[in-house]
Amino acid sequence: MSGFTERRLQYLVFTPGVHKKPYNKSSKIKQIQLEQDSGKSLHDSELKRSLVDLNRAGAPLIELVFEPDLEDGEEAAALVKELILIMRRLGACTGRMEEGALRVDANVSLRNFGDPLSTRTEIKNIGSVRGVAGAICHEIQRQHTLLENGGRVVNETRSWDAVNKVTIAMRDKEVVQDYRYMPEPNLPPLRVNLRTKEDTQDVISVPAIKDLIPELPEDSRRKLIGQFGLRPEIAIQLVNEPPLLEYFHELTLDTVRNPTKVANLLLNDLLTVLNKRHIGVEDCAITKDQIKELTDMFLRKQINLDVYRKIIDELLDKPNNISPFDLIAEKGWFIITDEDEISQKCMEIIQNNPKIVKQYKEGKVKVLKALLGILVKNTSNKLDMSVAAAKMEELLKK
Repeated sequence: MSGFTERRLQYLVFTPGVHKKPYNKSSKIKQIQLEQDSGKSLHDSELKRSLVDLNRAGAPLIELVFEPDLEDGEEAAALVKELILIMRRLGACTGRMEEGALRVDANVSLRNFGDPLSTRTEIKNIGSVRGVAGAICHEIQRQHTLLENGGRVVNETRSWDAVNKVTIAMRDKEVVQDYRYMPEPNLPPLRVNLRTKEDTQDVISVPAIKDLIPELPEDSRRKLIGQFGLRPEIAIQLVNEPPLLEYFHELTLDTVRNPTKVANLLLNDLLTVLNKRHIGVEDCAITKDQIKELTDMFLRKQINLDVYRKIIDELLDKPNNISPFDLIAEKGWFIITDEDEISQKCMEIIQNNPKIVKQYKEGKVKVLKALLGILVKNTSNKLDMSVAAAKMEELLKK
């Protein structure tokens, strides 16, 4: 499988606002074990009593244990995000951490360069990708401060308080525990064929299974970068949002559309509107045909970005059979591209703003932006501004 090499998971780390550029990371898998979910203890310190929740007891689960080769919370969050994407591609689970489909325990320990790992603490049941980054970041800082002040890190289990952004001690561990397992006597040994695609009743062919595996996230990113020429950070964001990636592939089936422009519209404009409306990408009801029609009108300069976003906002409340073209026509939002009409609008601005025009002619060319701003406001942003800017400059130089 691409993305996995010698029990290593390959992925990119990139958090906008934290990292300037994406970078490659690999995490080695220590072991994968099958388990059954157990009961959960609920402790109430005020009432001084405990309850046991057995609702999920017996549910099958897989635990993946990674080697301690991550350096900060962002790398851990990127690893968890990659696992979620892989699980969704495989159809193994939804990966929705808020629903309990996936849970994360994080072990944190500090060391000086070249020294062995020190005493670790375990943070249990972190419930979100950003929570993984926040919990580990806080715990690293807590341990660093503790050691700097001459304290000692104790072997304990802690929980993550997502409201106050701190880890909280739950219980001490009497001894340092390692990952252990107990063989299930009722399960027969699993025999695999690593070389050929021949399956038998007792031997499973790994190459045959490999052929059934869909394109994994790392493959998708490489294709977006290599085939479509997208920047790595753009590829990462598209792969992280599967519905946006589906829109992208639909829009780029026709090679007439510029892949970079299509990606920017999806990430910078469609996503902006959805975020403002607090609508998840997976819940966006806008159809591929509507996105295609709207994108084509923008690329043909029939509408501008402002209208593109307004129509996205309108479509979220309309039946999914409505045409963006009809909606724009009804609103009167098509861009004016006629050069004579644009020239006339520019002349009106020049005639009505003699002081600014005088400043321009005296050498203060930056005031051109002020004139264009007035033009945008007076025409409700309905002009093709690339044409209008050139025409305004031409008229001012006469």
